[in-house]
Amino acid sequence: MSIVHACALSHQLISLSGADKLSYLHGQITQDINKLTNNNYLWAGHCSAKGKLWGVFKLFSHQDHYYLIGSKAEVECSLAELKKYAVFAKVDINVAPQRLIGLISDDFTELLTQLNIEFAAQDTACDFSHGKALKLTGNRLLLMVDEQFNLPDNVVTLENDMLWQQAAILAGEPQLNEQAIGEYVPQMVNLQAIGGISFKKGCYAGQETVARMKYLGKNKRAMYIVSGQSDGLLTELDLERQLGENWRRAGKLISQSFNEQSKTLTGLVVLPNDTDVTQVLRAKHTPSVELNILPLPYSLEDE
Repeated sequence: MSIVHACALSHQLISLSGADKLSYLHGQITQDINKLTNNNYLWAGHCSAKGKLWGVFKLFSHQDHYYLIGSKAEVECSLAELKKYAVFAKVDINVAPQRLIGLISDDFTELLTQLNIEFAAQDTACDFSHGKALKLTGNRLLLMVDEQFNLPDNVVTLENDMLWQQAAILAGEPQLNEQAIGEYVPQMVNLQAIGGISFKKGCYAGQETVARMKYLGKNKRAMYIVSGQSDGLLTELDLERQLGENWRRAGKLISQSFNEQSKTLTGLVVLPNDTDVTQVLRAKHTPSVELNILPLPYSLEDE
């Protein structure tokens, strides 16, 4: 039997309800919300009018609400921006009270039976008695649960969500820390590669910039996965690359995780999209920390 690890997630939830929730949210995010069903989740970006990301979110529906899952920094920024114009529509937008739990395992068969969670063949989301379950990858599930929910005794509970964050980073899932808010166009964090941008939907905030990046080939940056040995998380996020005998600025980590057991730092960084992936990066303020660029689990080539 495979061990299942669980952790309370540091992510937060935005909920949207009301008669105009679909039309209102559709005009705010990069995703075509008409593709959303009760049995799937979608990636979506929320941008400023200039096309710079306030947040990258997992979007799903449950009991006549839409939910957006993001980092604390993303939720705080996007919540404020979403509420600015909500007064003109029949929509209620709030931070949702439900808990978020991350599950990691090579085999969820027994746990899903215990919790009475059943995904149909191609589904990535399903309702269950205590909330919603999202199938992110083969070895990761995300649960939104109510106060009455309890995990079975055979699940191993982790002290923090660092292992979960590491898995998300290795899957190339973009997430913005506080310093990255408002800095990047969606394509710079590979949102198009995970199906988070619709180029056929109607207008939304920042659409002109996003479309220009695609159709005029204006985007010159992409998100990369990096990993290396460290004594902990970096407090200063600047990375450098070597140019001859000198070191030059490369970019800043937009997300990072630290594995205590292996002493491994894993992170996401936005770099020029012609970056030599064999080069080694280092932390500017902690030069002993060297980071290798890992392969992305998806293609960045346009369809």
